[in-house]
Amino acid sequence: MHTTLVIGKKLLKMGWCLCMCRPSLSTFSSLLYSKTPSLPFPSTFLPSSSSTTPSIKSNLFSSFASSSAVATGTFTWEDVFRISQSAEEDNNSSYLHGYFHKVQLCNRDSGKQSEFLPFVIEGQTVGFIHSGFVEHFKSFSDVFIHIKDNSNGGSVSECVSLHPMLKTAEERTNAVAYVIKCLGEEHIPGIRNEFYPVVSSFGSRVLFSLERAAAPYFGIKAYGIHMNGYVEIDGQKHLWIGKRSNTKQTYPGMLDHLVAGGLPHGIDCKENVAKECEEEAGIPRSISSRAKPVGAVSYMDIDGYRYKRDVLFCYDLKLPENFVPKNEDGEVESFKLIPVRQVAEVIRKTQFFKANCSLVIIDFLFRHGYISPENVGYLDLLRSLRIGDCS
Repeated sequence: MHTTLVIGKKLLKMGWCLCMCRPSLSTFSSLLYSKTPSLPFPSTFLPSSSSTTPSIKSNLFSSFASSSAVATGTFTWEDVFRISQSAEEDNNSSYLHGYFHKVQLCNRDSGKQSEFLPFVIEGQTVGFIHSGFVEHFKSFSDVFIHIKDNSNGGSVSECVSLHPMLKTAEERTNAVAYVIKCLGEEHIPGIRNEFYPVVSSFGSRVLFSLERAAAPYFGIKAYGIHMNGYVEIDGQKHLWIGKRSNTKQTYPGMLDHLVAGGLPHGIDCKENVAKECEEEAGIPRSISSRAKPVGAVSYMDIDGYRYKRDVLFCYDLKLPENFVPKNEDGEVESFKLIPVRQVAEVIRKTQFFKANCSLVIIDFLFRHGYISPENVGYLDLLRSLRIGDCS
């Protein structure tokens, strides 16, 4: 049974091929391994090590700020509510620290980019694959080839590509899908038979389609839509927030947007918003058609063999005051309507939200005037919301 609460109102077995790379491929190296800072903003804007998550005047928060609580979503709406209303004075120089920390959580280990090899299709870099994960492809030489280029004066530039006999998008899709099936859940957990387009940039020709769960292991650009569903009550904006089902394979029990989803192959953003609105919140098309595209956020996150290069298209939808969302796909445990200022406090003080949701909501806070230039670090935070390859 779904619960809705409102706050703030009554209401082919295949050997391994090593071949010489064409000279043109040597240009990839300059693109790939340029030195990038480990943080997308000055480290002075992060909380000190002794207070990675700002404290509040409640013993409750410290117990839920632990990594186990964050990883499993073992908190309740009551905990969220208490933290959102906690009284705490923040000086102007430290107010944005909690937001910078959330940006950092989506942009980890950029210094490890050199551990990844470019994934090149038709001369275009479409992804990055960890050198350790590439070892899994040794038995599939009719699908993957490992290219080494020694043509540029002795320095070595490597890349991974697909076998030239795989000429069409359909042939590539089927061959790579076979490899992923063989590797299985042991190496690529969460396989769901949903496919993402593999492109060099948004809107460019689709070179093939890739299992969604495999996207970070191939380091492809993945796109998605996130929608802020808000209501105005007595002049005050409130956001509908969902709590993910505890049975979700990813981020169980965490806080989430009212509507969000990846952008699969064969569907555009507008249609995807309408589809996700119906499935995740029971929002009819007569209402979801009013959703406004308001920009995008991007990030690059490295976690072991996984390299997430995501771009999230942001939408705002002003909902009727009497609208109550109803989840239709079983992925949301419940919803709450929470004043925006209280949502902001939860983001600043906790890791209760699914990490990338925090970026989209921080963007909302900028656009609706909840973060101002008077806050120290304003421009650094604004810029950090698009630190990934937003193309």
